[in-house]
Amino acid sequence: MILEVNNLQKIYGGKTVVNIENIQIQQGETIGLVGNNGAGKTTFFRMLLDLIRPSQGTILSKGENVMQSDAWKNYTASFLDEGFLIDYLTPEEYFTFIGSLHDLSIADVKAYLAKYADFFNGEILNSGKYIRDFSKGNQNKIGIAAALMQDPEFLVLDEPFANLDPTTQIRLKTLIKTLKTERTMTTLISSHDLNHVTDVCDRIILLEKGIVIKDFHTDENTLKELEAYFSE
Repeated sequence: MILEVNNLQKIYGGKTVVNIENIQIQQGETIGLVGNNGAGKTTFFRMLLDLIRPSQGTILSKGENVMQSDAWKNYTASFLDEGFLIDYLTPEEYFTFIGSLHDLSIADVKAYLAKYADFFNGEILNSGKYIRDFSKGNQNKIGIAAALMQDPEFLVLDEPFANLDPTTQIRLKTLIKTLKTERTMTTLISSHDLNHVTDVCDRIILLEKGIVIKDFHTDENTLKELEAYFSE
């Protein structure tokens, strides 16, 4: 098991925004976290990455509490928002920096980026622009590619399909499916796009006001079930 969540709560100003009794995630699963705004998805992710501390409860990554051990950082990569980027760098400078953290040479980084030429769609590299001057969609591409450069066992993405054009959304879905097969990578994705998340994920966790309402494996009826739930 790569992740186990027990009795997890986050309380802000007397209001409970996350209240998860138990979630278990096995190695190699691709899981979609869905819910309306305010469901607690991003707060959960931030606790998972030890960016904020829970009011109570534990998050265990490979059996170790993420608040008490840094071991999970060696195999976990994430992109939640543009705050994860260094926006005064060019994409090339940023990728070189991320690569250096993982003992990749400049040649290694160039070879890696060449594999993402289609994903970047000619809009990222050799533009002469700083990251802050790119659109939200292109910032997403940079953040996702940088996270994957770390060759993670566990990948966490918050709304990765948001602000991407349709072509890139399809390429991202293909990429996630390919990596799952090639690396046995575990992926946790939040998304408002029910079509994409049911297509790419083999399990869905539905959050409502911080509580897990449903946790089930996807099949041919999953999209209809989710659409019915959110249209009530």
